[in-house]
Amino acid sequence: MIRWAIRILVVIAGPAIGWFQISQSTRGILAGVVCALLIILAEIIIERIPLDNLVAGVLGGILGLIAGKMLDYGLYIMDNPTIYARVHRYSLLINVLLTYLGMVVAIRKKDEVELLDRNIFVPSSKKKAQEVLILDTSVIIDGRIVDVCEARFLPGRILVPRFVLNELHTLSDSGDNTKRQRGRRGLDVLTKLQEMPDNPVTIFEKDFSALKNVDAKLVELAKDLTAKIVTTDFNLNKVATLQGVGVLNINDLANALKAVVLPGEGMTVFVVKEGKERDQGVAYMDDGTMVVVEEGRRFVGKKAEVVVSSILQTSAGRMIFTKAKDHGPSAEQPGR
Repeated sequence: MIRWAIRILVVIAGPAIGWFQISQSTRGILAGVVCALLIILAEIIIERIPLDNLVAGVLGGILGLIAGKMLDYGLYIMDNPTIYARVHRYSLLINVLLTYLGMVVAIRKKDEVELLDRNIFVPSSKKKAQEVLILDTSVIIDGRIVDVCEARFLPGRILVPRFVLNELHTLSDSGDNTKRQRGRRGLDVLTKLQEMPDNPVTIFEKDFSALKNVDAKLVELAKDLTAKIVTTDFNLNKVATLQGVGVLNINDLANALKAVVLPGEGMTVFVVKEGKERDQGVAYMDDGTMVVVEEGRRFVGKKAEVVVSSILQTSAGRMIFTKAKDHGPSAEQPGR
């Protein structure tokens, strides 16, 4: 109500000011009405523009005007009257174009300002420690990213695109109980990540409306920001790698950190079958690594305590050679 009252006052004051300040005639009244309507129109447009876009646009326009003046001054000090006269003839057009360009660039790139290093001249070797890491939906729902960040194995700024956050919200509001739990788990993980001071989390607003697939949007965003994608999605891993985007797969990290046995260490294995050589038994670790048990034929179908004697690494994988600790018949049955 107050807003409309002010608008009515502007419409009334416009013609009055035009009558006294411009001309005491119909022309002055019309000029006042036009100015009042333009003011109200500008107020309505500004009301619909987000504040960050408005500030960025104003600053960009100012920078564009400064660039136009610097160009004009640069041509002036060149002391070439012919070139200066030709360019000066279109100075208004150049200033308008540079102002518009400054506004557009500032509005389009405002979301990336906070990703700039405070010191642009930091050596590249130090900048690598502050690289940008983009999280996808799968790695957020997975949750292990929290443990990795707590261990400080992911130095850099963590970026969560708005379209990924929207996907989590959609899952958390789903009618399917499983999807709803996954979405809420993802939101809880994000809350924990935001509480970690070593890895600042930024919700990035840039979207790619022309692309419908979230994975495609992630790849394009990673290209724009020269960032890496953190994921557990095998397909996204392959697609991003094919397009030259760096990928950090939490599953690969987990596989690389599996416990490695050393010669002389003891372990318990379940012998599943006979080996190729005489009296050999064969067992397998949880990750599929073959364990050859010397003199382990008698333990087929049983658990046995063994000692690692050597490890053979081949292109096909890893093989562990062991010797049985207990040569007697008292090996533990699988059900005991």
